[in-house]
Amino acid sequence: MMELLGGVMAAITPESLLAMLAGTAAGILVGAIPGLTATLAMALLLPFTYTMEPLTSLGMMAGIYNGSMYGGAIPAILMKIPGTPSAVATVFDGHPLANSGRAKFALHVALCSSAAGAVISAVALMLLAPPLVAFALKFGPVEYFWIAIFGMTSVSLLLANAPAKGIASALLGVTVGIVGMDMVSGAERLVFGIRHIAGGINIAVLLTGLFAIPPALAMLEANSRRLGNATVTGVGITLREALGLVKTWLRSGLIGVVVGVMPGAGGNLAGILSYAEEKRAAKDASRFGQGDPRGIAASECGNNSDNASSLIPTLALGVPGNSVAALMMGAMLIQGLNPGPALFSQSGEVVYGFMWQMLLTAFMMLGVGFAGAGLFARMLRVPTGLLAPMILVVCSTGTYAASNSMVDVWIMLVVGIAAFFLSRSGYPIAPIVLGAILGPMAESSFRQALLISRGDPLAFAASPISLTLIALIIAVLLFPLWRRWRHKMAAA
Repeated sequence: MMELLGGVMAAITPESLLAMLAGTAAGILVGAIPGLTATLAMALLLPFTYTMEPLTSLGMMAGIYNGSMYGGAIPAILMKIPGTPSAVATVFDGHPLANSGRAKFALHVALCSSAAGAVISAVALMLLAPPLVAFALKFGPVEYFWIAIFGMTSVSLLLANAPAKGIASALLGVTVGIVGMDMVSGAERLVFGIRHIAGGINIAVLLTGLFAIPPALAMLEANSRRLGNATVTGVGITLREALGLVKTWLRSGLIGVVVGVMPGAGGNLAGILSYAEEKRAAKDASRFGQGDPRGIAASECGNNSDNASSLIPTLALGVPGNSVAALMMGAMLIQGLNPGPALFSQSGEVVYGFMWQMLLTAFMMLGVGFAGAGLFARMLRVPTGLLAPMILVVCSTGTYAASNSMVDVWIMLVVGIAAFFLSRSGYPIAPIVLGAILGPMAESSFRQALLISRGDPLAFAASPISLTLIALIIAVLLFPLWRRWRHKMAAA
């Protein structure tokens, strides 16, 4: 309890509040432009966080994360184009409601539901992360090795249409992660004479290249065009109408929290599952798809309640479950914070302050969203051909400013171009990040376990926790085969 109180005091400093407000507004703006996502906005910011205080940078990241998830609903409602993948289900009832002259009401439903989901998720983070940390204190090198393997395999297989490509992406990430000096032998690995990377590839450079450059290149490829000329019409939501959605928020919030904790699931799955469950539970399901506000509420609350809950395994175990969690982990590593059980004892004020920031930005999102609805709609008129060069300039400037080295800029560009073509070929990008972060963790844990057990391989299956993790890994590996068999049976 004292740690939570100390965290709230750290989170409400003027610098932190300003960073959260700026991040929330920027997140909504980015999310409102189709093709731009939270990962892009956070990757753009990452190189600039070197000079910030930990809670200032994390507060801005929290604002971007929560804000962008709501921002994706704006074009989904006004133009039938999801701004982010998580807003796919919002289109089903949001656009019909806007077409009936109630665009403002639809946007307000999405905004209130997004804020409700973000609040539920932040509360879940506060309640669930500390007990998980207490449990994680029982882990040794063997358990951390299996956790790293589980994180890589689950995200690789669940995010990829072709499991082999997901595994290949993860292995590529592991290869990138081991670049530099071997901490045991002191030998250089995959340096190729480039002294600048003898200490490894900078995580901020890698994340910026993977998540910021490919969308910019895709915009350039699509040529300059305006996204639309959307307007906000009608009246907004009343308090009575908002209170009528509370049951939907609670149901969808629970689904989003559960999905968020699962590695590789993501807000898009949470939104779709929440929408499907709300439609199933409704007595008058025929109204869904024709402008039912419950459909918007379920989708937006579901995908936003995934936000903070997806950070539970990241903060407690040091294992990011998706690309946004990996970016958050990257921001922490830049500040010298190592996510995991030790983070809560060594930097408790920062980690609990960050939890409060995830909660506070949910309320800031309400204020910014209500005040700037018209402005965010006008952002849809910006030509994408103008945005792409701006993104490339910001990426290059931020990367150079962080290290004063053009080598990092070239690495970022090479990584970004490679990621663009890999994505075009069907290789998912998130497993690359997971491999780069978890690969070294798996290697060091594996070595420590062998040293402690004096080379006994049976030590890797000696504890109940290890056996449970092995069973989960086997289940994840068999899941694609089961899914393929189910599709064959359905087609037969």
